[in-house]
Amino acid sequence: MATAPATLERVARMSFGQVYPLYVTKLERKGRTKAELDEVITWLTGFDAEAIARHVADQTTFAEFFERSTLHANASLITGVICGVRVEEIEEPLMQQVRYLDKLVDELAKGRAMEKVLRG
Repeated sequence: MATAPATLERVARMSFGQVYPLYVTKLERKGRTKAELDEVITWLTGFDAEAIARHVADQTTFAEFFERSTLHANASLITGVICGVRVEEIEEPLMQQVRYLDKLVDELAKGRAMEKVLRG
C-alpha cells in the first residue's frame, strides 16, 4: 500500500522526541513501563536506552532516527493492522518502520507478553 507523499513527508519530519513521551504515557496507563518501551525500541532499532534518550533530547526526526538504526533481522515478522493498514503491505520503508514501532507499542499496551512482542 502506497502512502501519500504529503503524509510521508510529514512523518519523516516528525520528531521522535515528541512522540516518545506519548508512547510512555500510553503504556504507563496500561500498566507497562518506560523500561519495557525502551526494550522494544532497542530490539527494533539496536539503540540502547542512552541512545534513545539522546534521540529524544536532540529532537531527532523519524527519518534520521530510522536512518541511523539497524533494524532487527526479525522486524519483517511484525504483521497485523495498525491505523487500518496492514503493516506488511506498506511500501515505503520509513512508513513501515514507524508502523512497526507503533504496532509493537500497541501490542505492549494490550498486555501481550514481551517474549511474543519481541519476535524470535
